[in-house]
Amino acid sequence: MRPSVANDLQSPADAAENGAKARGATIVRLVLFQPEIAQNAGAAIRAAACFGAGVDIIEPCGFPADARGLKRAAMDYGALAPPVLHASWASYLSDTRDGRLILLSTKASGAIWDFRFQVDDRLMIGRESAGVPDAVRHACDAALLIPMAA
Repeated sequence: MRPSVANDLQSPADAAENGAKARGATIVRLVLFQPEIAQNAGAAIRAAACFGAGVDIIEPCGFPADARGLKRAAMDYGALAPPVLHASWASYLSDTRDGRLILLSTKASGAIWDFRFQVDDRLMIGRESAGVPDAVRHACDAALLIPMAA
């Protein structure tokens, strides 16, 4: 099953091909699991654009995940990191091929600072209100905590 793609959003195959052409190698991707707040998704897209990372969004979202809505949330950065939409968790799993899936979670015990990242890692952030379901957590290769400053 192909993910939903509208206007300037990319399919997984196009994203892989365009990323390889632009950078000559695979690079870290930011994966948003069913984001609920468009402005947070936009901030993540902007951050990914600043670091040259790709973005995957796993639906359903708490907002219309169409090209217009995401373009508004990402502002001028969206073209630098056009998100790839996946219709579901199952679709994401079938669409992705490379790299480890690393969950960034408040429930993780291992600190992000002690982890050895690889260039093709996929960093997943869960829903703002609930994180990720246990099935998604168990599918990840690692779960990391980003400690909050005291």
